[in-house]
Amino acid sequence: MNHWWLPADAAAHGPALDRELHLALTLLFGLAVLAHMVMLIALLRRRSQQCRSIIAMELLPFCVIAGLFIWMGVRAERLWAQMRYAGADYSAMQVEVVGEQFVWYVRYPGEDAKFGITRPELVDAGAGNPLGLDQRDDAAHDDRVSSELVLPVNREVDLRLRSLDVIHGFSAPELRIKQNAVPGQTIHIHFTPTQVGRFAVLCTQVCGLGHYRMSATIRVVSPEEFERWSAAR
Repeated sequence: MNHWWLPADAAAHGPALDRELHLALTLLFGLAVLAHMVMLIALLRRRSQQCRSIIAMELLPFCVIAGLFIWMGVRAERLWAQMRYAGADYSAMQVEVVGEQFVWYVRYPGEDAKFGITRPELVDAGAGNPLGLDQRDDAAHDDRVSSELVLPVNREVDLRLRSLDVIHGFSAPELRIKQNAVPGQTIHIHFTPTQVGRFAVLCTQVCGLGHYRMSATIRVVSPEEFERWSAAR
């Protein structure tokens, strides 16, 4: 039943998000039933009794529901803070994903583990420099750019998101990731893939006429296969 209405869970933080979603749906269903029961009771009661019990019938449920939503909001904010603001471990793999109408570019640092400097005036996809790497920077010489995000399984990833033009929405449902890429900002998210396989990357922001075809692939492989792939590039 879980796989029927949710995509497969392929990230370490996925179960916590799924539990939060199940809790929210269960509570909202219960509140919907309760609200209809309150309205039905109010309609069936005599008019005189309804006037005397207006506080109990409306004010008390309002306070309970408000407290419940505050509690749910605090829980969700704490979970989001762990994913977004707590920061990745120092041993996490560094990867950059850059959105541009209508393609995703993936950049890996080289042996020096440093990303090279990029400059907007150097961006020229036709010349083989879609991200504007400044070759005068020593750290840029070994950067690797790909159209596919390849990751080793069971290793934490520190993913930095950028955009070259407009706001794009980086979303990988199976990995429970969804974060906007905003021009002029570098936004970090971190996660750990736990299943080998291929997963779709979608753009969840309407970014232009070609928005429908802005997609990519995340390929999660074994550590050995990732080393072979990285060495080949």
